[in-house]
Amino acid sequence: MTFSLVARCPETGMFGIAISSSSPAVAARCSHARAGVGAVASQNVTDPALGPLALDLMAGGLSAADAVAEVRRRGRFIEYRQVLAVDRNGMTAIHSGPNSLGIWTQAQSENVASGGNLLANDGVPQALVEGYLAASGHIGDRLIAAMRAGLAAGGEAGPVHSAGMMIVDKVSWPVADLRCDWTEACPIEAVARLWEIYKPQLDAYVQRALDPRAAPSYGVPGDE
Repeated sequence: MTFSLVARCPETGMFGIAISSSSPAVAARCSHARAGVGAVASQNVTDPALGPLALDLMAGGLSAADAVAEVRRRGRFIEYRQVLAVDRNGMTAIHSGPNSLGIWTQAQSENVASGGNLLANDGVPQALVEGYLAASGHIGDRLIAAMRAGLAAGGEAGPVHSAGMMIVDKVSWPVADLRCDWTEACPIEAVARLWEIYKPQLDAYVQRALDPRAAPSYGVPGDE
């Protein structure tokens, strides 16, 4: 009931994940990323604990492939899980258990990996990867382009209702964590609209945390 993409920007070192599902609040359960370490999607009959586990393993020095192999060894009911990972070197790895739902498949390249289940067709993850690689600009722009490409290729077998995008960079918290937890319209476009609003302010929000004295004005009533 989900399709997703994990990615690393080789120019900036940023990591990102974008995800969409017919289930509510998919990004709250399935999206995991850590600056300087990697990004992980844990989906399909989801065990959210697998995301932090994979990130801890990569933080300890394991590659994405070795981390995913260890997740497979430690995880419970791993035959039901999909886990996608990209590490600090841009290497990717994917586990898709044989009990993944419906049409499920995966695709990967350097710096980017995609997987999905209950898909409209088995070409959706490859469309996400190609959409990401064909796009340019900020990693957030490329993640949105990838999700739109996946949706255009068929997306889920049924309508999607939630989506999210997370980006990490240098600091210990996500520099962007945008979500649409439920809509009857297109949640990917809802997140895309949020990104258009948030992108020009991203650096300012980081600066406000690091040193509010150097931060720009909030620009809201009462902040004179």
